[in-house]
Amino acid sequence: MELIDAIILGIIQGLTEFLPVSSSGHLELAKAILGDSSLPEESLLFTVILHFATALSTLVVFWKDVWEILRGLFQFKWNEQTKFSLKIIISMIPAALIGILFEEQLESFFGGNVQFVGFMLIVTAVLLYLADKAKSTLKSVSFSNAFVIGIAQAIAMLPGISRSGATISTSVLLGVDKTKSARFSFLMVVPLILGKIGKDLLSGDLVFQGNQAVAIGAGFIAAFVAGLAACTWMIQLVRKSKLTYFAVYCLLVGLVAIGWSFWGTP
Repeated sequence: MELIDAIILGIIQGLTEFLPVSSSGHLELAKAILGDSSLPEESLLFTVILHFATALSTLVVFWKDVWEILRGLFQFKWNEQTKFSLKIIISMIPAALIGILFEEQLESFFGGNVQFVGFMLIVTAVLLYLADKAKSTLKSVSFSNAFVIGIAQAIAMLPGISRSGATISTSVLLGVDKTKSARFSFLMVVPLILGKIGKDLLSGDLVFQGNQAVAIGAGFIAAFVAGLAACTWMIQLVRKSKLTYFAVYCLLVGLVAIGWSFWGTP
């Protein structure tokens, strides 16, 4: 992978992670356009690294929320922080099971399958459109909601299904306030990404080739910086804007991707 390509992919990841437009789908499309010929395992590895970078940017932006949760946990009381942490854990279960049981099958989707990404972007568009039609409420995420949102997050492990789009849309369709949905969506993914990185480190999966280390490092930095910038102001955009705008965008990109898969490749 070229250095410039890695930086471009890092910026794309950082900017699209916090919008309901599928960062993994955009990464796969960008790889196809840039002519990335990585094996599925290598492609998925780079995707995970970039997600790790944006997870760190999430921790930086939401450090007060994270600190409050941790402080509440160490009080060892049944308080709001403990309840929220338990909901986060519950939401992780579906994605964790899918990641462990179907890791090889999941990797096969990260090999530049532009047509598949296009169809999944259209699915994301439908989810966002339906969520935009839901009535606004002031409800918080319940324990049962957390598990259902976790199922949406597991499905969103497929490239083209927006993780934030799927989880926020599912939350809103369940009657949860959009602002609270966005906060829960952004925080619930952090433990999963950190857990994935930890698992790969312990298993020895994260073995970099010497000639790829610089490019991967550059992509990581680009994603982290772009993620910091995006998270601070794009969360406001997600909260205040109509999700239909993002639905139209995903529909158009999905159709272009499908068209590219038929006529844009040699």
